[in-house]
Amino acid sequence: MIDSRTAPYAALVLRVTLGALFLAHASLKFFVFTPAGTAKFFGSLGFPPELAYLVMTVEVLSGIALILGVWTRYAALAGIPILLGAIFTVHGAAGFFFTNPKGGWEFPAVWAIALLAQALLGDGAFALRPSRQSDAVGQLSGAHSR
Repeated sequence: MIDSRTAPYAALVLRVTLGALFLAHASLKFFVFTPAGTAKFFGSLGFPPELAYLVMTVEVLSGIALILGVWTRYAALAGIPILLGAIFTVHGAAGFFFTNPKGGWEFPAVWAIALLAQALLGDGAFALRPSRQSDAVGQLSGAHSR
């Protein structure tokens, strides 16, 4: 049973956390690896280097959208292919545990599943753009009270 009194706040916590993770990950690419270095890394994996710029853009826009609660479901779904790509191209060969050398696929997989959960939950509390007009602040989109 979903507790309709607290579920909107759980969705809010998840939404803001996922958005902050995307912004942190994008910041790493911008400020530590640099966009040119990230593009070179993508090229070394056999991808077009330009794909790195698309990935960084999606990370930034999804992060901001999730934090603000704007197009939450779409922002969450947009991040899933990025994480699946990270699993299949970089982290998968390193094994499951993220503490393995070169980082395993544990963290990106949990992150992708959390994004799917966010897409299913919807905006939650304090979203700038709730999923439906009938959703009041503090109401979870699609939640049914008992």
